[in-house]
Amino acid sequence: MKIIFINPPFKSEYGKFSRESRSPAITKSGALYYPLWLIYAAAWCEKCGHKVGFIDATAFPLSEEETLSKINELAEKTEKIMFVLDTSTPSIKSDIEFGAKLKDEFINSFVILVGTHPSAVPEETLNFNAKIDAVTIGEFDHTVEKLASALESDGNLENVNGIMFRKPDGSLYRTSPAEYITDLDSIPYASQFIKKYLNEKQYFFPAAAYPEIQIFTGRGCPCRCNFCVYPQTMHGHKYRARSPENVVGEFEFIAENFEDAKEVVIEDDTFTADKNRVKEICNLLISKKLNKKLRWLCNARVNTLDLETMKLMKKAGCRLIIPGIESGSQQILNNIKKGTKVEQFYSYTKNAKKAGLKIHACYMVGNEGETKETMQETLKLALKLNTDTAQFFPLIPYPGTEAYDWAVRNKFITVNYEDYVNEDGTHNTVLNEDGLSSKEMVNFCNYARKKYYLRPRYIMHRIISGFTDFEDLKRSLKAFGKLKNYLFK
Repeated sequence: MKIIFINPPFKSEYGKFSRESRSPAITKSGALYYPLWLIYAAAWCEKCGHKVGFIDATAFPLSEEETLSKINELAEKTEKIMFVLDTSTPSIKSDIEFGAKLKDEFINSFVILVGTHPSAVPEETLNFNAKIDAVTIGEFDHTVEKLASALESDGNLENVNGIMFRKPDGSLYRTSPAEYITDLDSIPYASQFIKKYLNEKQYFFPAAAYPEIQIFTGRGCPCRCNFCVYPQTMHGHKYRARSPENVVGEFEFIAENFEDAKEVVIEDDTFTADKNRVKEICNLLISKKLNKKLRWLCNARVNTLDLETMKLMKKAGCRLIIPGIESGSQQILNNIKKGTKVEQFYSYTKNAKKAGLKIHACYMVGNEGETKETMQETLKLALKLNTDTAQFFPLIPYPGTEAYDWAVRNKFITVNYEDYVNEDGTHNTVLNEDGLSSKEMVNFCNYARKKYYLRPRYIMHRIISGFTDFEDLKRSLKAFGKLKNYLFK
């Protein structure tokens, strides 16, 4: 059976929809994430001997008609095919409709949806359209492969863990949960698959030098932030990691096979969860002199790093770290189970600057307990910390998270998934809280962004940084070219 993996089209007339971002949208900065979870599943299935095809319609971006044309180049109408469609909350209705069209056009096809949204609400997702055959629940690399093998053999899906499927009589059947994958070294490098099937120049991460390669070195997050979607819907709270040798092996592959790659983006929710492992990876990168060939960045919580580790990371080629600071109010940090203290932010940024690491800080408004006063506390904190770059976003609660349950319980959100993005695909604010409207949150974020980026001190800092780091200058200009229309509105 051929397996065709598709990151389906959505609002292609407006730009590139970044479906695998933690907040999927056509971003104001022009960011487009690699569809990494789809890539890992496809790479695993190919390793297991299945014939695979891969189409990332968002990367071009392709219209629905153009995507169907590409699919027709990969498959015959009467061929037995399994279509695996990536999904997101904002695009879920469109994703389902596209899957139904595939079912109509390819008479021997089996259509399955994957991702955070069907993992959170599998029954609701399948009930939207009877033509969708199944959804995966949670991590789906092994699940998709086992499902394809079952369809090729006896067709008995009840023993395939981690799915909900439609039986011949139309009823839905949910199988036992799939076990989390612990041997992550067994899964092929994402970069190997990217080299074979994709074009790295079609993707853009604003905080990274262009072009960049994104990878995961681990799955799951030990932290309990109530808004974070991947640990709560797909990967769980136990951090499972690739070995340092395996991670550095992928760096070697990237250095040898992507002549134009400027940076590696480590997309783990918290790469620094295991500090000793980070040190092992850094020492290997240094010993193999890969720190001279590739720069890298990672997500790094403020309570997982010390100055010594930061200095080693810098020596190993790390250029930038991304902490989720979220709020300047300790009460809000407690409410969202962030597990950090406001005072830690100051020592973290101080140490990072000593180590020579840049910081992209993430701030969020609209969490439980938010007021106009606490939003100002957050802006004051951001200006004091004065990190290299910063982002300000209203909370967007996704199904399957505690934040979503809180919002629904308090009637702060209406369950209309199309509202998660505007007509042009950019982020929309779906929350309206007591004493704080969605418009007020959006206006504050716009104001905070302007206040932060249009300071003479900050502009001078960027100019000086550009003179000392030409790749950083190019990255900044590319990101500013996208963001300027929103800064000067």
